[in-house]
Amino acid sequence: MIKTIRWGVFFFGLIVFSIGISIAINMQHLGIHPWDVLNVALYEKLGLSIGSWTIIISVMLIIVSFILDKSYIRLGTFLNGILVGVFVDFFLFLDFLPHATESWLDVLVIISGIILMGIGGGVYNSAQVGSGPRDGFMLSISDKLGASIGKVRIITECIVLLIGLFLGGPVFLFTFIFTFIQSPIFQYTYKLLGGYLNKMETAIEEKALHKRGA
Repeated sequence: MIKTIRWGVFFFGLIVFSIGISIAINMQHLGIHPWDVLNVALYEKLGLSIGSWTIIISVMLIIVSFILDKSYIRLGTFLNGILVGVFVDFFLFLDFLPHATESWLDVLVIISGIILMGIGGGVYNSAQVGSGPRDGFMLSISDKLGASIGKVRIITECIVLLIGLFLGGPVFLFTFIFTFIQSPIFQYTYKLLGGYLNKMETAIEEKALHKRGA
């Protein structure tokens, strides 16, 4: 039962996370996350779709992570790498999310997108069915180099941002403040829901043991 709940939480988190990305992309004139800067830049330069580039880059990162440290690669990692790209393309295709108005309302909309990304990321990670492709990549690099995860994340995202900027991706104010909004929300959601799921799992296991002993 707990496995079913964890997978349900995982898929729900991916959907919320993807909606947040899609909202931010619609407000890209204000700046988007470094990884999405790269995805949008590749889409504008080479075609395909933003979601397709999300999947392609995710697969590349999974391959590198698999070579460096297989422990970070699980079923959820592959599903994350594919489904986020599929969901983003789907939500952008449906075209039901807010579009840029070039007014102060755009700031509120992109902040809501960032908040949803933070919540969604915390939710799907709390399910503990596999790290995301980018998280797994940075964790495996951190382990191999013996460097802090924070340092690896900063360096990696700076490199990604520079490549995206070079390709003409949308780099503006919110590109640089993304992490300051998203990370605390991610951490709070991850700890809160993760703790709740762990308590639920313990309660279910204790109940099962009690039934066996009865």
